[in-house]
Amino acid sequence: MSNPATKQRTIAKEVILKGVGLHTGEDVTMKFVPAPENHGYKFKRVDLEGEPVIEADANYVVNTQRGTNLEKNGVKIQTSEHVLAALVGMGIDNVMIELDSPEPPIMDGSAKYFVEALEIVGAVEQEASRDEYVVQEVISYKDDETGSEITIIPADEYQVTTMVDFGTKVLGTQNATLERMSDFKKEISDARTFSFLHELEMLLENGLIKGGDLNNAIVYVDKEISEETMKKLEKAFGKEKLSVKPNGILDNLTLHQPNEAARHKLLDVIGDLALIGTPLRGKVIANKPGHFVNTQFAKKLSKKIKVEKRNSVPKFDLSQPPLMDIHKIMAMLPHRPPFLLIDRVLELSDSHVVGMKNVTMNEPFFVGHFPGAPVMPGVLQVEAMAQTGGILVLSTVPDPENYLTLFMKIDKVKFKRQVVPGDTLIFKCDLISPIRRGICHMQAYAYANDKLVSEAEMMAQIVKRT
Repeated sequence: MSNPATKQRTIAKEVILKGVGLHTGEDVTMKFVPAPENHGYKFKRVDLEGEPVIEADANYVVNTQRGTNLEKNGVKIQTSEHVLAALVGMGIDNVMIELDSPEPPIMDGSAKYFVEALEIVGAVEQEASRDEYVVQEVISYKDDETGSEITIIPADEYQVTTMVDFGTKVLGTQNATLERMSDFKKEISDARTFSFLHELEMLLENGLIKGGDLNNAIVYVDKEISEETMKKLEKAFGKEKLSVKPNGILDNLTLHQPNEAARHKLLDVIGDLALIGTPLRGKVIANKPGHFVNTQFAKKLSKKIKVEKRNSVPKFDLSQPPLMDIHKIMAMLPHRPPFLLIDRVLELSDSHVVGMKNVTMNEPFFVGHFPGAPVMPGVLQVEAMAQTGGILVLSTVPDPENYLTLFMKIDKVKFKRQVVPGDTLIFKCDLISPIRRGICHMQAYAYANDKLVSEAEMMAQIVKRT
């Protein structure tokens, strides 16, 4: 699932942008703040008591009218997509987005100013690898009501194609494609949001788009425009004179590209799919995308990734000589039979370890643990995972024989299946954060018969023997 060659990135320092929210019309200050590894994207409402944090997670999407809106414990973030698209487009993995209002500044209706701000402060590489989801099969979501559909297919890198058709003469059918995320700034970032005249009239009547002057939205005139409506628009947007250009848009601004609408929809897709919480490696093809279909697809893919991560069983050739046999393990770990619960170490890097245990009927614990129907105690599975993790943390010191590994915390322990005599257990431990001051925080899994049998998040510390 991950591509070890690519490291996670955050920004080098804080950067602030000021503007107004498109729908709230409120002045807003937004600050991008560097964040630690595996943090992802999170919003912090600094204007509220306790400064609550909302993760950029598809499961918090509550509304997709006029933007992708998130809510957690009554705290809201509106129109999150342009900011998130900028972060993905610039290859930033971990950032806290601080806001003193429910909505990021709309700026010019694109992601251009966010990209420029991120570029000014620059990115820094972090130690942990970026955990990409590598698409292996075709995955789709279709909204039968609108005919909108999103599909992702295998590809060598993250690519997006959007096809837009609103059934209007003025806009027609448009396509846009981003072959490489490194081209986001040049190809996509300045594509501005757009609206149709009939939508604008409704929004004005309902008191929405308070922050929307015509400098941050392209308005496509999809119907005859009466003199009365034109006067209303001129008043709403503080313009002395408005007219319709030959290409069917209001004359407040000039298109950056003929297919700017399709490019903006592509920008929205990237922003909405950031809510999956995992970088993608695959080609997205979005036909008539919108925030509803985008976020429904994000929820579906997020769920699939979680299930696959939980059930992904590492494959190892057990006929090959191990990296560490029982003698090397005993030279490093202080444990001894009957409490030494790993037989081999198959893999070891600076961020993960894989161990193995053959469970036989001769295990001393079977004598008392259901002798008539022997089952390996769950606590001993956790202990075996911890010993495997002990190898990882002890490998960071030159004299491991002089250290002990002690538990600090065990969390989120789950037992999925019984482990019985004859099973070969594979233990995989991955660092959640880098080892610091001898403290190891890791996610551990145990597998048998190509199935996940138990899992736990654990923290341990190595201490010098006295």
